[in-house]
Amino acid sequence: MKIMLGDIPVDVVKKDIKNVHLSVYPPSGKVRISAPRLMNDESIRCFALSRLGWIRKQQQKFSEQDRETPREYLERESHYVWGERRLLRVVEKDAAPSVQLQHKSLWMHVRPEAGTEKKQQLLDDWYRQQLKALLPDIIATWEKKIGVQVSEFGIKKMKTRWGTCNPEAARIWINLELAKKPKECLEYIVVHEMVHLLEPTHNQRFVDLMNAFLPQWKHYRDLLNRLPLRHEDWGY
Repeated sequence: MKIMLGDIPVDVVKKDIKNVHLSVYPPSGKVRISAPRLMNDESIRCFALSRLGWIRKQQQKFSEQDRETPREYLERESHYVWGERRLLRVVEKDAAPSVQLQHKSLWMHVRPEAGTEKKQQLLDDWYRQQLKALLPDIIATWEKKIGVQVSEFGIKKMKTRWGTCNPEAARIWINLELAKKPKECLEYIVVHEMVHLLEPTHNQRFVDLMNAFLPQWKHYRDLLNRLPLRHEDWGY
């Protein structure tokens, strides 16, 4: 279902939930409302209208956010690792492809015939390895602090979220892009998703829990919102 707030389209999804939730997603500022199944359409529209100012503010923030230029995986191209800019060094040789971080450079060894798609996949795999190396310790640390148990975690490309949580399965997913952001931002997203094991929604209890476990969480959230978005034209 879709409603219009002037020139702003809003996707509405009805679920088996108690409260209505409004989200504005990067990079284009797409608006989505999750509402209880029994909530009538007029009430949903009134709710959306009451938040119109906030919606426009979030959309403006995303429109002003810096975008990365398209990546071609060429010599001396800029890439980010844990929030720090690295210059790419491309070495072509007939050997197994690999990526290594050396000082301020990111060295990519590829076969001479490797194209942009293979280089991107190689670097994505390397980013995934960096996340897999850190996540177990971060999760273990916060399991003790929060008092929950994560049954499984995964890493994948996500177009509208930094992380997701399935409270029933105690499973969390982390966005691959977080390997490019400061490690504090990764920890914030992990804590955010783990707190959802205690409170599935973003209600006041969730906010109170975040304030208790990670008082500076809003700083990390705002930092993520200020950092450049990848160039990819995300679909929905």
